[in-house]
Amino acid sequence: MALPLGLCNQVKLEVTEQDTAAAVGSGDVPVLATPRLIALCEQASTEALRAHLVDGQTSVGFRVEVTHLVPVLVGSVVLATASLERVEGKRVIFNVTVTDRCGLVAAGRVTRVVVTTGAFMEKAR
Repeated sequence: MALPLGLCNQVKLEVTEQDTAAAVGSGDVPVLATPRLIALCEQASTEALRAHLVDGQTSVGFRVEVTHLVPVLVGSVVLATASLERVEGKRVIFNVTVTDRCGLVAAGRVTRVVVTTGAFMEKAR
């Protein structure tokens, strides 16, 4: 797959009560939940790829490696950035970061696999 290295996308989120660890069941504190932060990173990488896929293709999550460094309060705005690091066949690896007004909140990698939607769904069980 020919994708431009450095392909980048950003997704912004204002943290709400629904985005907290207490709301999603990953803890009992009212701060941005790690699962929600990961979903934001996956969203940034998915949207970066979307325009480069052909009809009948999609990308699916394969691996997520993220270190969540600091808590973020409700009302804060975070920015998830996905930047294409490399392509290995059908695997597409993004460096991801999440920042807020004070700096780095999380960093890691998201690996997605480009698949044919129909063939992928046939394997679902």
